[in-house]
Amino acid sequence: MVIKTDELPAAAPADSAREPGSQAGGKGRPGAAEPPSVMLLNGDCSESLKKEEGAAEPPRENGLDEAEPGDEATGQEVIVIQDTGFSVKILAPGIEPFSLQVSPQEMVQEIHQVLMDREDTCHRTCFSLHLDGNMLDHFSELRSVEGLQEGSVLRVVEEPYTVREARIHVRHVRDLLKSLDPSDAFNGVDCNSLSFLSVFTDGDLGDSGKRKKGLEMDPIDCTPPEYILPGSRERPLCPLQPQNHDWKPLQCLKVLTMSGWNPPPGNRKMHGDLMYLFVITAEDRQVSITASTRGFYLNQSTAYHFNPKPASPRFLSHSLVELLNQISPTFKKNFAVLQKKRVQRHPFERIATPFQVYSWTAPQAEHAMDCVRAEDAYTSRLGYEEHIPGQTRDWNEELQTTRELPRKNLPERLLRERAIFKVHSDFAAAATRGAVAVVDGNVMAINPSEETRMQMFIWNNIFFSLGFDVRDHYKDFGGDVAAYVAPANDLNGVRTYNAVDVEGLYTLGTVVVDYRGYRVTAQSIIPGILERDQEQSVIYGSIDFGKTVVSHPRYLELLERTSRPLKILRHRVLNDREEEVELCSSVECKGIIGNDGRHYILDLLRTFPPDLNFLPVAGEVLPEECVRAGFPRAHRHKLCCLRQELVDAFVEHRYLLFMKLAALQLMQQKASKMETPTSLENGSLPSLEPKPEVSPGPEVGSEEESGSASGLAKVKELAETIASDDGADPRSREVIRNACKAVGSISSTAFDIRFNPDIFSPGVRFPESCQEEVRDQKQLLKDAAAFLLSCQIPGLVKDCTDHAVLPMDGATLAEVMRQRGINMRYLGKVLDLVLRSPARDQLDHIYKIGIGELITRSAKHIFKTYLQGVELSGLSAAISHFLNCFLSSYPNPVAHLPADELVSKKRNKRRKNRPPGAADHTAWAVMTPQELWKNICQEAKNYFDFNLECETVDQAVETYGLQKITLLREISLKTGVQILLKEYSFDSRHKPAFTEEDVLNIFPVVKHVSPKASDAFHFFQSGQAKVQQGFLKEGCELINEALNLFNNVYGAMHVEICACLRLLARLHYIMGDYAEALSNQQKAVLMSERVMGIEHPNTIQEYMHLALYCFASSQLSTALSLLYRARYLMLLVFGEDHPEMALLDNNIGLVLHGVMEYDLSLRFLENALAVSTKYHGPKSLKVALSHHLVARVYESKAEFRSALQHEKEGYTIYKTQLGEDHEKTKESSEYLKCLTQQAVALQRTMNEIYRNGSSANIPPLKFTAPSMASVLEQLNVINGILFIPLSQKDLENLKAEVARRHQLQEASRNRDKAEEPMATEPEPVGPPEEASSQPRVAKDPSPSLQG
Repeated sequence: MVIKTDELPAAAPADSAREPGSQAGGKGRPGAAEPPSVMLLNGDCSESLKKEEGAAEPPRENGLDEAEPGDEATGQEVIVIQDTGFSVKILAPGIEPFSLQVSPQEMVQEIHQVLMDREDTCHRTCFSLHLDGNMLDHFSELRSVEGLQEGSVLRVVEEPYTVREARIHVRHVRDLLKSLDPSDAFNGVDCNSLSFLSVFTDGDLGDSGKRKKGLEMDPIDCTPPEYILPGSRERPLCPLQPQNHDWKPLQCLKVLTMSGWNPPPGNRKMHGDLMYLFVITAEDRQVSITASTRGFYLNQSTAYHFNPKPASPRFLSHSLVELLNQISPTFKKNFAVLQKKRVQRHPFERIATPFQVYSWTAPQAEHAMDCVRAEDAYTSRLGYEEHIPGQTRDWNEELQTTRELPRKNLPERLLRERAIFKVHSDFAAAATRGAVAVVDGNVMAINPSEETRMQMFIWNNIFFSLGFDVRDHYKDFGGDVAAYVAPANDLNGVRTYNAVDVEGLYTLGTVVVDYRGYRVTAQSIIPGILERDQEQSVIYGSIDFGKTVVSHPRYLELLERTSRPLKILRHRVLNDREEEVELCSSVECKGIIGNDGRHYILDLLRTFPPDLNFLPVAGEVLPEECVRAGFPRAHRHKLCCLRQELVDAFVEHRYLLFMKLAALQLMQQKASKMETPTSLENGSLPSLEPKPEVSPGPEVGSEEESGSASGLAKVKELAETIASDDGADPRSREVIRNACKAVGSISSTAFDIRFNPDIFSPGVRFPESCQEEVRDQKQLLKDAAAFLLSCQIPGLVKDCTDHAVLPMDGATLAEVMRQRGINMRYLGKVLDLVLRSPARDQLDHIYKIGIGELITRSAKHIFKTYLQGVELSGLSAAISHFLNCFLSSYPNPVAHLPADELVSKKRNKRRKNRPPGAADHTAWAVMTPQELWKNICQEAKNYFDFNLECETVDQAVETYGLQKITLLREISLKTGVQILLKEYSFDSRHKPAFTEEDVLNIFPVVKHVSPKASDAFHFFQSGQAKVQQGFLKEGCELINEALNLFNNVYGAMHVEICACLRLLARLHYIMGDYAEALSNQQKAVLMSERVMGIEHPNTIQEYMHLALYCFASSQLSTALSLLYRARYLMLLVFGEDHPEMALLDNNIGLVLHGVMEYDLSLRFLENALAVSTKYHGPKSLKVALSHHLVARVYESKAEFRSALQHEKEGYTIYKTQLGEDHEKTKESSEYLKCLTQQAVALQRTMNEIYRNGSSANIPPLKFTAPSMASVLEQLNVINGILFIPLSQKDLENLKAEVARRHQLQEASRNRDKAEEPMATEPEPVGPPEEASSQPRVAKDPSPSLQG
């Protein structure tokens, strides 16, 4: 992954710029995927960083250089983005002029936004900016404004209102009044989400850093709450969302709402009245306000009497806030305080996230009157969609036009990516709103006469369909089950084709929403599709799964360009008239030319080849590995595909094999040439033994990849000779032909593996002439299925054993599996392998997470069908009943039927329009815990092929060591349920745990495409590579550049920006700039809370990093409260018994040791020691370090015997692992001597006292509190940060060494590229554990402290 950026886009061919991506995730080992985690983090980032890597994976292509950061993307281009800023003076009415820093490529509109956010100008919305008397256009860039320069004066001029502007103004005032109120975040609206960091840091970290410098040892209260102490059994839920004191908002007004007198009658309209508002002030004064074109004033209307004449005081104000200030002193006072508080909050707590994040718990909230929210609900917001002219948006046109934007250079690409990202996030939000409206029955169907499950809907220019098998379309594939998974597969196809980004090929905007047990697919609409029959419009592919098939030359040409990156084989099939038709995709991929002349492809559900392990085919025998594992097993549907990550890993694996085979044969040939001039058959044995490292082991690839670099280098060299022969030597051609045949390449002159997605498709027939090709393809599919079982799953388990990946909950485990191309349906197999693993104990956490995931996924499948039979009025009762059956120990919970509250006169007439697919509405009420758990075990067996040994929730908890609160979190996140924040007594046998009041809401669970910022990602990766080589400064610059580009594309909030900030913080910390580290890490924590969730494992990691930087900046109490928060979250998400808990407890123990809380410190350190011993084995270096930390605390307590005992343990481990002469062993033995001396001194003193009684002459004993520096040093060690003092000479040598290595690789890569699009790189050498053999800055010199 070493790419020098200075030559990244210019010199390297387009794909080597992509190369890092193609490396990520593909291998069986993660080491290759993320050097930074090896280098700067002790595995703590495995998850989060992988997320980033994983997230950026889909674009991995190897042949296509469509959206490549073109050849000219060199240094000078980057400068374009960072035009130097300048400052302008702003003159606004009523306040002092102030200056504002702006940058030339900002739009005028952005200055508007800044002014609407500033404390002193926030109440204005309807104004324009004038320069020298000329009005500036809203949408022009500043650099295009004539005469605008440093020091120019911009005048704010109030503009007359229109109805639209007046509404925007009222909405803005409402937003200002609600700016500290978290209810939008709890309700999951308008992309608001929660963040609790400020509760634990008491405001902003930057300022407190300056204040607290001098008070290093102030007495601080560091007793943790009971429930987070090691060994505590209680897992309370309430601390998850602590009450923020800012949330009890100051009341400025009692009511602000639209008046019942709207809209103004004609004659008042002609006086300029736009609308009327009704306000009750905090002093209980009721007033009626007119919004007119000139501004706001009081009128004389009352609730029952309309009188539009102005009332006294006759005060006309351009801003509603100024008017309210006039009439209500309380409003004036409180509004000012509120705005001060609002501006003090960190911007990251306020900015909207790109996609909605929902919270699975929320406190009880009072429901307040809110005119804007009420109006939004009634107008369904369609007439007013985000204030865009032309009413509703043409989503398809927007999605496709943004794709057509130019992308020749960096600024163009940034603009294009920003536009694509923005439209996608808007589309996802609109589609989610529409899908919820469809399921709730608030949208009229376009085919209302058909039965409900067949209905289709159009709302806001988006087409919605339900995930049921309409017209037996999927009859051969598994009926409704297939219809349910097809949209998700289709979405994966859309994501993949979007990532390849071929010019001229268009996909539909697609969002898949699961809500209330239904799956809704939302798609943008192809222009003209609704006017004509599907049969007429499809000009490529098949509408009946392969009976009638058509093709089209333009589609073949477009799809041919995707075939190399997606590994799809161009192939021929027979149609019902026995004609051969050529395709370059699966048959059900349809091509339709829209009325706009664009070439659309849709129904991409079979983009990737089928998974034969779950597709029994009569007469086909799977490889032995599969049969041993009990495959093939019939799955519920026949749409099981391999994941793209698996296809890539398999091809990469085959490529290594190909190189090895070719190399081996060439070496044999060379040997035979030396011996006999006569040509030998290539099968005959040469006299020269082949080198061991190139032995062709088909299934050992994943282990071998990490093998010696020299071996691989030789293979590369041989590959070069093959390429350079240019086929002149018939022998080398023969060699390649043989190697190609052996690995199943489709070409005989170069390595090229592709899959035919139609193999084993029911209903697809192939022509006679292709039979041989079909046979090879079948074999390739069997090999891929075997590769998943024999390489990828064992590789995953090995990574978990080595703690190279550290999943903490179901989502992170799923992430880790998917990166290796393992579908979730293999979860049972993964758990079987964990059980059989020799290191079973070290995989305890994986087993627990896996079992929890298996139970909650099975429960989710049951919950889905359960919910479909529930009508809206019984929803909360049904969900609480299900949760009781699932989690409560109460043996026979009774469901409350919804008819309890009201008695209706006519009960006998059932309503006609029932919800889609509705069954008997009270069928759900008869479920019992016994039945549910029986079904869960049944489901686990049928779906995951795993035997759960439990009949009740309590048995499950007992047998597998699970926590009920964790199961509750997992099931809520998976189903979108939101529950009340309170303590639930799950284990009570006298009353059920949940009542219907405890279920607050049910949210949609949304899957969508998330477009990527490609250039930014390349900068990020180059930065990581630089840092890995030890060039911290250069790395830092590149990552800062990446941060700018990410911000440019995604806006301020995004998962990838979070990774960027975390790495920057880490670098600044290593380079000694603690303040910068703090500020970046604070942003990373806030962003992780907002974008990923307040208790997401990634957020827990971020809290730990922030605590370390706080400690280094002498903010001890803050560091402790952050660590306590992290520990609480980890207990909630997983429990105590996790390898990561050892690191966390070591951190807490060390900080407590630093503040002289020795007994508390010991509790945490001893727990860390126990956990480390379990997960790393009693002889590991981590355990030795843990012993040393415990010994230090005992020394401070003057309990020398215990201290000696622990240090001896540590010493023994160092001695056996590293030998006598290693510096660690020496340090340890020195420390032992020192402890012994202290112990002897203490004993002498004691003897003296015994002998002489009180008159004894005692030398004062020296017990030192540990210095902050020594504690910080240990903290750095356990967190995997080491500062190595390097002399200048060492640095020069290091750089020379790195450069040399780099050149070797470049050379080999470039030679490679000449011949082959899918190169694999020899870097990094060896598995991450050995990385210490390469000297690097900021990296521990000995493997001893490898975190």
